[in-house]
Amino acid sequence: MCGRLSQYRGIHDFVETLSLPEAWRNNVGDQPLDRYNIAPTTPVAVLRMDEAGPRADLVRWGWRPHWAAGRAAPINARVEKVAHGPFFRAIWPHRAITPIDGWYEWVDEGGPKKQPYHIRRQDGRPALCASIGQFTGTEHDGFVIITADSQGGMVDVHDRRPVVLSPELAYEWITATMPSEHAEQLVLNLGEPAEAFEWYRVSVAVGNVRNQGAELIKPLQ
Repeated sequence: MCGRLSQYRGIHDFVETLSLPEAWRNNVGDQPLDRYNIAPTTPVAVLRMDEAGPRADLVRWGWRPHWAAGRAAPINARVEKVAHGPFFRAIWPHRAITPIDGWYEWVDEGGPKKQPYHIRRQDGRPALCASIGQFTGTEHDGFVIITADSQGGMVDVHDRRPVVLSPELAYEWITATMPSEHAEQLVLNLGEPAEAFEWYRVSVAVGNVRNQGAELIKPLQ
């Protein structure tokens, strides 16, 4: 993932996709998010559970442990290492879903600038991305999206992709008390396949994070 997301539907649309049966706390608001070009370090709507039940919050995209203060905060975690390496050990048990409408990748097609693509689910539903983070209500909070190797034709766009879960598995990811090994196997083996997505060229205007309009996700003619 190259580090830009789109999250323009309202939080109620994302919760409906996740099929949360419980009452949940909405700390995001009721209006459409209308964010078409989300960059790292900015707040992103995430869904998670705490002792009082499911909730929706705005959390900074990116996290690092306190002992790595001298380096940039990663925004993604490789599924092959996230459960075992020391870097994400403190937040591996703290699972969340980042519901997005799509994400962007940039491809070198020989032109003066890399060509951006917007990637989204073919069925039009939000993509429910497996995530982990620190959610303590302090300035140190943040989250990362778990990524896996791309498959099929998606490799032509980028070599990494978010681990997107079905609504049933996304619900299990945030609600079930599962052993670490089970959680690891879920994200390693049960993410949605490349065939679930479509990707198309979009305007190079998405390269400027100040651009936020809906025209950013329109296919180039």
